[in-house]
Amino acid sequence: MKKRLISFVTIFVMVVTLAVPMLGISASAVTFDSDVELSSKAVYMINLDTGEVVYSINADQQRVPASLTKIMTCLIVLEAYSGDAERLKAVSASGASDAFDELAGTGCSNADIQRGEVVTYYDLLHALMINSACEAANILAIDMCGSIEAFTDKMNEKAQEIGMTNTHFSNAHGLFADNNYTTCEDLAKLTRYAMDKYELFMEICSKSSYLMPATDFHPEGTKLRSTNKMIVEGSDYYYRFATGIKTGFLDSAGRCLVSTASRNGYTYMIVSMGAAGYDAEGNSKMYNCLDHKELYNWAFDYLEYTTIIDASSELGEVAVEYGIEDYVCVRPQQSFSRLWPNNVSVNQIRRKVTLDKSVVAPVEAGQKLGTVELTYDGQTITTIDLVAVAPVERDNVKSDVKVSSSFTESNHFKIAIIVAVGVVILYIMICIFVIVHKRNKKRYEDYDDDLYEDEYEDDEYYDED
Repeated sequence: MKKRLISFVTIFVMVVTLAVPMLGISASAVTFDSDVELSSKAVYMINLDTGEVVYSINADQQRVPASLTKIMTCLIVLEAYSGDAERLKAVSASGASDAFDELAGTGCSNADIQRGEVVTYYDLLHALMINSACEAANILAIDMCGSIEAFTDKMNEKAQEIGMTNTHFSNAHGLFADNNYTTCEDLAKLTRYAMDKYELFMEICSKSSYLMPATDFHPEGTKLRSTNKMIVEGSDYYYRFATGIKTGFLDSAGRCLVSTASRNGYTYMIVSMGAAGYDAEGNSKMYNCLDHKELYNWAFDYLEYTTIIDASSELGEVAVEYGIEDYVCVRPQQSFSRLWPNNVSVNQIRRKVTLDKSVVAPVEAGQKLGTVELTYDGQTITTIDLVAVAPVERDNVKSDVKVSSSFTESNHFKIAIIVAVGVVILYIMICIFVIVHKRNKKRYEDYDDDLYEDEYEDDEYYDED
């Protein structure tokens, strides 16, 4: 019976252990302090190599994106043609009045495409993303879906599909702000999706200029120049490490920008909205570009990929029941590295170790026995599983003794003793009752016999008379 009990306990512990899923590593976003002063009201900066967020201000705040809307317009067209440049060059469109009427008198960005001018989708995408041409957006939308409204339905469907939960589009160009909103986080999701899925996206967005082929309206072609001055050499805002992507500007939106930059093996993306459009004297100024340059310089100068915790470091021990060893040491399941400012000591990272109170042998090497949470400045960096450094075999003698002593000390044993004592007492009481009952019965029978004899003697007496 004892062996069965021990086997049952062992199997139960093993089943429970195997049934508990490993937590692994769950990294969280951490925003670091910097000395950078920004004009933008909302900023979201991520490292594209690791996916780590290194700077964030109001990143989930809904704001007007202006011409950053055109990133989604571009994606919808690329999706329809699988990002195939040759297919896009093979299809053309010409805009009717419905593509131009709403733009009249707005002074919006354009590529001077005329009503009835036949332009390929490939060239329309270049006009859309390089020159931020609003008429190109409308021509693509109407030609593809029959109306701007039907096209924006596709935009919103795609936004939901890729997890842009705080976004709604009401037009294809971003010129109008009514019910056209998104967040920096959502725009980052959108841009990364387009970058990862279609090489043509970045091929277009990284061009500082492009010559559209000649048409009947433009016999010498049309020269497009990027509105993103960070990639235009000779510009006051030129940044030689920048590689794209798109600007936007409305008085109601401020200056907006999605850009990427690479240097020394690191690649970052910044999404910003709400920067000032003019300086104190009222002169036009691209504060969005200045913000991005400052953030890139900070990241490239100070952020380094650093080992925060090593898998070989022992962070505690857990008591082992029924084992040949009384305890087992634990270590992180794996090393953890991330981008970290080289002017901030990793010793400022706090470690909160949480361990199981005990574990029942046998213990396998790598078995999860706790977690360590890393925090910095009140922000959770990551949570890592802590696992057994080495296996611990089961000590059957020790377990037998432990099970026996545990049973005699258990409530079940105490209850059994109480019940047994109760049964014995009850048995004794029954026995006493039976004995007493027999004695009383004997006395009663003896009393009846004596009474009968007395009556018999009296009868004889009367008979003699």
